[in-house]
Amino acid sequence: MTDHTPAELGRRLGSGLLSFPVTHFRAEDRSFDEDAYRTNITRLGKYDVAGLFAAGGTGEFFSLTPAEVARVVTAAVDSAPAGTPIIAPAGYGTATAVEFAKAAERAGAHGLLLFPPYLTEASQDGLAAHVEAVCRATGLGVIVYSRSNAVYAPDTVARLTERCPHLIGFKDGVGDIDPLTRLYALVGERLTYIGGLPTAETYALPLLEVGMTTYSSALFNFLPEFALDFYAAVRDRRRTDVLRMLHDFVLPYTRIRDRKPGYAVSIVKAGMQITGHPAGPVRPPLTDLEPAELAQLTALIRGIGG
Repeated sequence: MTDHTPAELGRRLGSGLLSFPVTHFRAEDRSFDEDAYRTNITRLGKYDVAGLFAAGGTGEFFSLTPAEVARVVTAAVDSAPAGTPIIAPAGYGTATAVEFAKAAERAGAHGLLLFPPYLTEASQDGLAAHVEAVCRATGLGVIVYSRSNAVYAPDTVARLTERCPHLIGFKDGVGDIDPLTRLYALVGERLTYIGGLPTAETYALPLLEVGMTTYSSALFNFLPEFALDFYAAVRDRRRTDVLRMLHDFVLPYTRIRDRKPGYAVSIVKAGMQITGHPAGPVRPPLTDLEPAELAQLTALIRGIGG
């Protein structure tokens, strides 16, 4: 995989389901449990997954120190089966994002997911400069994550594709069909389009029609077979099967997820615990599921044979 160009990486990521593994923490002090993390990466990499995003949003990037991010990315690169792309995170201010990009390259990552700048609002010109600075700092393929305080307008992304040859992907965390349609009309298959809303399965079928051939599946962490079956149904446009799986599991799951802010990550770690792959607690400012919610999730998972 290391010999592949950024463009080839983009095509690979767009060809299948993407996994965003959790980051394992020890229960006693919430320190990084590297051995457990490595074991889990090896487990997930055995499935037909198009790429693993180390220390992403589901991996609690926001709660990790730069040194911990480097350890997580290195562990993922070392533990994934040969040929599995590992995408590392970069974020916060531009200078810090550049440092993350350089560290990812040193660790052997195959690409970058560029998170929104920390806290501040920015103009489209400022966001473009942010992306360009990171692209100049690395030879890795870069995916921009459009959400929160960094929602990239279609014209901005189109200009960036001209200025940044190894900008390979656009991850959407907004879900607005109109700008996505405009972006695809402007750029076409120059980019790989990734669904990045919480529990992205909910939006997968309609967003496929605007060129979004893949998405980040949090469910893959603890129900990999179900997640792959769902993805196959989406790509085959088997609407009846998609709606059945939404009804039976995904939508009830999202009702538990929506109980508290931050549960989009917490519920994944709870699912890991229930299915026999414990990953420890979440770190503050996130909170773990309450016992009653954990019981509801357990019943839901067992209801589909998980």
